[in-house]
Amino acid sequence: MTPAELATAIHAIVSAELGLRGGSVTVSLDDVTLERPKNRDHGDWALNIAMKLAKPLETNPRELAAALAAGIGAIPGVAGVDVAGPGFINIRLDAAAAGSIAKSIVDSGEAYGRNDSLAGQSINLEFVSANPTGPLHIGHTRWAALGDSIARVLTASGAHMVSEFYINDAGNQMDNFGASIFAALTGEPTPENGYPGEYVADLAARVKARYPDILTLGRNEGLAIARETGYELQLADIRESLEEFNVHFDVWFSERSLHEPDDSGENAGTSAVERAIDRLRAQGHVFEEDGAVWVRTTDFGDDKDRVIRRSNGVYTYFASDAAYYLDKGDRGFAHKIYLLGADHHGYVHRLKALAGAAGDDPETDIEILIGQLVSINGARLSKRAGNIIELDDLREWLGTDALRYSLARYPADSPLTLDPELLTKRTNDNPVFYVQYAHARTHQVARNAAESGIDHGAFEPELLEHETENNLVGLLAEFPRIVALAAQLREPHRVARYLEELAAAYHRWYDSCRVIPLGDEPATAVHRTRLWLNDAAGVVLRNGLRLLGVSAPERM
Repeated sequence: MTPAELATAIHAIVSAELGLRGGSVTVSLDDVTLERPKNRDHGDWALNIAMKLAKPLETNPRELAAALAAGIGAIPGVAGVDVAGPGFINIRLDAAAAGSIAKSIVDSGEAYGRNDSLAGQSINLEFVSANPTGPLHIGHTRWAALGDSIARVLTASGAHMVSEFYINDAGNQMDNFGASIFAALTGEPTPENGYPGEYVADLAARVKARYPDILTLGRNEGLAIARETGYELQLADIRESLEEFNVHFDVWFSERSLHEPDDSGENAGTSAVERAIDRLRAQGHVFEEDGAVWVRTTDFGDDKDRVIRRSNGVYTYFASDAAYYLDKGDRGFAHKIYLLGADHHGYVHRLKALAGAAGDDPETDIEILIGQLVSINGARLSKRAGNIIELDDLREWLGTDALRYSLARYPADSPLTLDPELLTKRTNDNPVFYVQYAHARTHQVARNAAESGIDHGAFEPELLEHETENNLVGLLAEFPRIVALAAQLREPHRVARYLEELAAAYHRWYDSCRVIPLGDEPATAVHRTRLWLNDAAGVVLRNGLRLLGVSAPERM
């Protein structure tokens, strides 16, 4: 019996009890929350529905729990029900009902763990969004790993989800970037506010390879070519770095496009930025003062009003932010999530106020996650960039799997220092090795079973009676709830910590229960049933690692 099947049966019993008691109180399936008791002596599942409903029903929670327990005890596969404390309902399944989850998991395969807890939600998740003026660094590495893992758990929980990279390709930094490349071409010093590092010289060489006669052109034309070609090459390098890191973006959105006039349709001749100001003005939140155009964001909790167009006619970064936010809504995204770096705390009130000025609810329609800094003991600054630690260098040094797993293993808001000596160890002290080894072991057991003639010809879940089997079965049943919780809280580290607990339970089971008979002992139904359990553990470990962007090797 799966947790979903049990919850559905309990929901019917609770609804029937509410009908008997009369009144207007109703209950949805989402209200039936099954949790694993910390002490397994208390049963397989715990339920607090009686305490939720006692107040609106104006009744004693223990009395309600006792009434519900009588019905729950009659559900096929339920071996016992107890009422504990102020009104908890503890449920114990018989071995057959509990163990049946193993076959369900194997039959479901990659689909196991997916759930519909966020079905109907349309979410735009923006992360990394680095300037295309240099290689990705260690900070981007953390946001890439976290953002991509969040995207994966959101998708697995049924959300319509789009991951988006906002390309900061407008503004003075692009001119400074082009001037730096052109200076490298001509042998001039790096200009003030320019970009140093060997990567600029490398870009200059690549630009010259594409345009051999660039230095024979006028300076303005040469600068333009250096800027645009350097931008194209650097952005391609960023894309490649992220793909090598198993990070995929559905949309790459150019800031420049917000400032370019549309060339057709009803908006022809106007830019998204201009239209954004008009829309905010229509909402009643735009005013003019000292020749500048302002948005009254203080009406929505911002610490000051924001200039959207300066008195000289130049648009501010806030103008791009406003146009971009409105564009996301126009594309159908009711909920927008921004994952920003530790130095972007000032953006929180600004973006929430912008949502309010746009007519959205700042408390529900926009979500801003601030990631903290990460450091790695012994990491050296990039020789190419000169002043940063590059993502590509980290990946080549530590490996994608170790880096992705370790960065997703901690909450985004916790500062993090990684130990490269630990991450490169092939021992159980290394969390990613420990989990991957458990997965590889499930495949080794399956290969050995096949060689011994043990197949899936029998499945008798009532035979899974050993203590380690009960524990393993219980943890396997938890996986969909863990995925849903990770998605709801935007905390993929919950998946990583769950996988470590599952790996430990699997290793204990492996040490205690044999899939392959000893010596001349004949293979029986219990061995074949245990093969199902072994393979179910492999499915869940593999599915969980996939949510973190980490590989699941079959041999180690």
